[in-house]
Amino acid sequence: MILFRTQRYRGTEMLHRKQGIIKLCASVSLCSKIIVLLLFAATSVYANNSDILDREIRISLSKATKYQYLRSISDEIGYQFVYDSSVINNDKEIAISPGLYVLREVIPIIAESNHIDIKIVGKHIVLSMVAPKLVNPAIAVKPETPPYTVITGRIFDLFSKEIISSATLIITDAGIGTVSNQDGVFRLAIPDSLKSSTIRISHIGYVNREFTLREVTDGRIDLSLEPKVIPLQEVVIRVINPIQTIQKMLDERKYNYASNPVDLTVFYREAIEHKKKNVDLTETVLNIYKTGYDYEHSNDQVRLMKMRRIIDQQERDTILTKVKAGIYSALMLDVVKHVPDFLEVSPANEFAYTFADMSVVDNRLVYVIAFEQKQHIKTPLFKGQLYIDTDNYALLEAHIEINPEYVEKATSLYVEKRSRNFRLTLRKAAYTLSYRPGLDGLHYLNHVRGDLEFRVRRKRHWFSSTLKVWFEMVNCKVDTENVQPIPRQERFSPRSILSETTHAYDPDFWGGMNVIVPEEELKEFILKNLQ
Repeated sequence: MILFRTQRYRGTEMLHRKQGIIKLCASVSLCSKIIVLLLFAATSVYANNSDILDREIRISLSKATKYQYLRSISDEIGYQFVYDSSVINNDKEIAISPGLYVLREVIPIIAESNHIDIKIVGKHIVLSMVAPKLVNPAIAVKPETPPYTVITGRIFDLFSKEIISSATLIITDAGIGTVSNQDGVFRLAIPDSLKSSTIRISHIGYVNREFTLREVTDGRIDLSLEPKVIPLQEVVIRVINPIQTIQKMLDERKYNYASNPVDLTVFYREAIEHKKKNVDLTETVLNIYKTGYDYEHSNDQVRLMKMRRIIDQQERDTILTKVKAGIYSALMLDVVKHVPDFLEVSPANEFAYTFADMSVVDNRLVYVIAFEQKQHIKTPLFKGQLYIDTDNYALLEAHIEINPEYVEKATSLYVEKRSRNFRLTLRKAAYTLSYRPGLDGLHYLNHVRGDLEFRVRRKRHWFSSTLKVWFEMVNCKVDTENVQPIPRQERFSPRSILSETTHAYDPDFWGGMNVIVPEEELKEFILKNLQ
């Protein structure tokens, strides 16, 4: 969850309406449902109502008949639904989690079918069933996965020997890559057609390192990165205006980032930790049709390719976890496309900016611009650092967090409903995001991660526990050729509750996909609870 606002949508009350939601039952008595607003909330507003199907509507009923759901939508938008009993069984009772939904995405949920044709006729929404295309099994051919080689390893600092997390690994001849996990461990699947390619490793503050498969023994290689020291004279001779630097970064977006849609293959995961114990993990591989930086208010389209969910078997009856809009939140962390208020550098804004340092990212010299709320402002806002290329002014990385001085004041912005018996206090809300160059020289969203931490205290108890919620997404492959929108019937709503999604488990989940390797504690959790 993130609380900064976009250029066109600054109202605090409306801002929070787009937060994701997590429901946590940490014990039987906690099943009164603590609802915590989660993940990312940079918002967008439709300029007009020309396309009613793209309008967001609120579902308030948690359980009702299909007719009651459609009737409540009609009352809200002023349009009437037209359909017959073969399309919608009016009397069938279903359950939908209350919250905000895009109309065109919630209709198939109510109909319980992805084969719904939706047409607007005057003030009527006409629903009809589209017969799925039949494939002759005699001629159907399952596409073969190209042969690949998998290498694993760990990345660490050359001198301190400390592990390096979130290091980017890229196959230089293709838009294929991954990142190291929080333990510094990586897994990279290399198609056999690219066996002779070079793999490049980069991380902020370090010199890039390259290697080939010839240097890998038995599928494993541990690699060290050398810290990059910026000469003092390099810093001294550069006198820069941080506000002008940020404005230049925004002005240069048309040269540094894709304006046309691209096709991304990403790995996404989200998890819940309670009392220092993993209780829920969901992992998925997604295909994303991502629109360009100047399509700020257009929706990226998502197709779910693979998925698995692992929950603590012992806690199955007492812990209920629902994370809504997690994928949407990760996509909205693309701050180049969805410009937040701390990048609006007008004199009247609420932030102060300083030139903090110089560093390197992917062997590129970068300005480090620090920002935080002005001293007279006491409300919880973001602070952080922006890493901007000194040559082309591309934003390469950003680290942001709710100002720790005011973070507890932000609790009410994250917690929507409180249990009578439990009190939640926000202790941390931090996010990182990075971009990497593609083969065409343009930059693409590479990696995002969000970490939230709450203190949970039970009424009339002295001791408290810690609840952590985190999500992470890595761009594993970029395709710029023959990019086509995802067919409507194959789209997965990024606002959906991923953990409630029905998807057949694939025992060969990893296969040739590039993913973020589970950390040791998560690996133990998976082995213990995966059935």
